[in-house]
Amino acid sequence: MVMIPAGTLLMGSDEFYPDERPVHERPVAAFRIDRYEVTNAEYAVFVDATGYVTVAERELDPAAFPGADPAELVPGAMVFTPSDGPVDLRDWRGWWRWQPGASWRHPFGPGSSIEDRQRHPVVHVAYEDAQAYATWAGKRLPSEAEHEYAARGGRVGERFAWGHEAYPGGVAQANTWLGRFPYDNRGVGDAAPVGSYPPNGYGLYDMIGNVWEWTSDYYSPRHVPPGSRAVDAGGRENLLAAASAEPDFPGTVRRVLKGGSQLCSPDYCLRFRPAARSPQAEDTGMSHIGFRCAGDA
Repeated sequence: MVMIPAGTLLMGSDEFYPDERPVHERPVAAFRIDRYEVTNAEYAVFVDATGYVTVAERELDPAAFPGADPAELVPGAMVFTPSDGPVDLRDWRGWWRWQPGASWRHPFGPGSSIEDRQRHPVVHVAYEDAQAYATWAGKRLPSEAEHEYAARGGRVGERFAWGHEAYPGGVAQANTWLGRFPYDNRGVGDAAPVGSYPPNGYGLYDMIGNVWEWTSDYYSPRHVPPGSRAVDAGGRENLLAAASAEPDFPGTVRRVLKGGSQLCSPDYCLRFRPAARSPQAEDTGMSHIGFRCAGDA
């Protein structure tokens, strides 16, 4: 882990997506954070030691899916699949598919494995899967502010973790989508082994790109600067949880993902920036979501 000094984060951005607003100052206490994303090898040690079964590997309860064909209620996960050509970028179904049997052990479905992906970030982990690992390791998940602060690497007010340009000198600084999304990728085209790209100013790798990373914060459609909402400390978390609920799925709470992923592309998802954020249902892992752990100073 790397020790991150205390400081004041200029959090958010007014340039890009509405949920990154408003830009505001946020004090951040000193903390520690993993140098790399948690890898398949590290997650395997945890599973071997505890017998933990991830959400994607568990049997589904037919009662929770009224009207569904029981034969289709099998464990699995969402896997990215490039399209054959241009598609409507407003419809994510053009590049995501439900894959029975997909899990952290089998990232692309039955027949795939992690034998040659030991240093790749673990994926298909839901929020509770990441939290379980962190607790076992004596750590925790970072807050959104901690992740953004660490991702900036000591830089203040710049669009990207490395400056104002997405590709300085025409060179990619992180594992993101290069080409036309979602069918023409001239980059890696997959998650890369951790540490494949240059570290930031704090010596942290892949804080931007590679895979989205879970944080402990509930998602809200805008930032809530400290002191801007008159609620008591005991009620704040519950109010934010209610605001984060998925509209189409009552009771499904969303958390904030940070850092962007290998699928972030300027023509679709310009979110390979420290200020960028994305909502994700707690119970859903995907092939471009992983995590790293944090700890108190």
